[in-house]
Amino acid sequence: MVKCIMVQGTMSGAGKSLLVTGLCRAFLRRGLRVAPFKSQNMALNSYITKDGLEIGRAQAAQAEAAGVEPDVRMNPILLKPSSDTGSQLIVNGEVRGDYRAADYFKLKKTLIPDILAAYRSLAAENDVIVIEGAGSPAEINLREGDIVNMGLAQLVDAPVLLAGDIDRGGVFAQLYGTVALLAPEEKARLIGTVINKFRGDVSLLQPGLTQLEALTGLPVLGVIPWLDVDIDDEDSLSQRLTRREGGRPVDIAVIRLPRISNFTDFSPLEEHPALGVRYVGAVKDLGRPDLVILPGTKSTMADLAWMRQNGLEAAVRKLAASGVPVLGVCGGYQMLGQTLDDPDGVEGGGSMAGMGLLPCSTVFAGSKTRTRVTAAVEGGPFAGAKLDGYEIHMGRTRPLTADAAPFARLADGREEGAMSGQVFGTYLHGLFDTGALTAALADWLLRRKGLDPAAMPKPVDRNTYRQQQYDRLAEALEQHLDLSAIWRAMEERCHG
Repeated sequence: MVKCIMVQGTMSGAGKSLLVTGLCRAFLRRGLRVAPFKSQNMALNSYITKDGLEIGRAQAAQAEAAGVEPDVRMNPILLKPSSDTGSQLIVNGEVRGDYRAADYFKLKKTLIPDILAAYRSLAAENDVIVIEGAGSPAEINLREGDIVNMGLAQLVDAPVLLAGDIDRGGVFAQLYGTVALLAPEEKARLIGTVINKFRGDVSLLQPGLTQLEALTGLPVLGVIPWLDVDIDDEDSLSQRLTRREGGRPVDIAVIRLPRISNFTDFSPLEEHPALGVRYVGAVKDLGRPDLVILPGTKSTMADLAWMRQNGLEAAVRKLAASGVPVLGVCGGYQMLGQTLDDPDGVEGGGSMAGMGLLPCSTVFAGSKTRTRVTAAVEGGPFAGAKLDGYEIHMGRTRPLTADAAPFARLADGREEGAMSGQVFGTYLHGLFDTGALTAALADWLLRRKGLDPAAMPKPVDRNTYRQQQYDRLAEALEQHLDLSAIWRAMEERCHG
């Protein structure tokens, strides 16, 4: 029968995603068939499976760590925020509609059959399911109808590991307060606590650990050090915003849009030793980079209006006019065109002028494009670079002139994206994952600066690099987490 363990946290950003990723890898290293599971994910980073269904990007990374193909069953409910009070609801990889938070709260119990069907189907095929919670189980205002924390743990009879983030401070209060707010039957599911992201001498924590164990009645099953591992997760942008790659010759500025999505597209650029990637949210921080990237966004028109109001649009247009290359991906590509029209109210309705840097126009529609593709860059300095990516968008972008050059050509012969001079636009997420476009872009940008690409260090193979990162994470958990105690709890509690 399948065994399971659930990782919950004291808050968002406590490191649940990374712990689940590491546990998936650790169990795989023991020869077990393992799969991740998150019943409900709220994230703008998403991924398209091979069968064209949409899941959270973190679950795709966890599947990769587990050595299996990402599967929609690993994340049956995905919420993509479109405003402070509303989200697009995706069930089993398909768009169900847009809901205000209060309306979704009323209907989420009806999604339990979908969640259990996905979980049980995975359970039938695996030895271990590693389950990720969301936010905190101590959100007492949301306890009724919970389907992602203790409510889910009860549905699948899962033991629970509770993680707190010491890097933000107050970890003992986080852990004790969370436990204190749980109902007795919820506390009974806890097998122990974990202190995550620790820097320093662990012996100095010991008095606090002893008192925490006495107060909660739970063992501290691990103190995980701050890990310098490069793995995609839902909250990784906050870490990237503070990262500064000193000494790298090429400066790439990614515009930090308010509703930025799929920023993991640019992870391969960050891994290249010649490329320094930074995220910019204000004109004063933009400077004169070697490349500007407009990333994906859940709300293209609203985020373009934000750029227009704070001066970033004018600054990017000025840089483009002076010869600085600009790349737009998905929503960023849509912004680069001449016009944006929303006749069906997909983004609130209306029309607005685009940035005018590409000869194309976008019309939003209610149907979402979700597909995996292979392609090759059609022209320009990256001609011939092979891409393996995926599309997730609700608009259609068309050229306005017959001589508009496509960015790439898909395997079925269709043209994709657009390019004009040194401005490039594409719908393809994951465009840098194969490494071919990353290498071509790095070489081109280096030559533009008068530098010899052959004299620069070469990046390791991307797949090799990612597998190394998963192993490093698993090794850290094997060293600092009591996996034997976790396994015993799994054997005692989980029955499939």
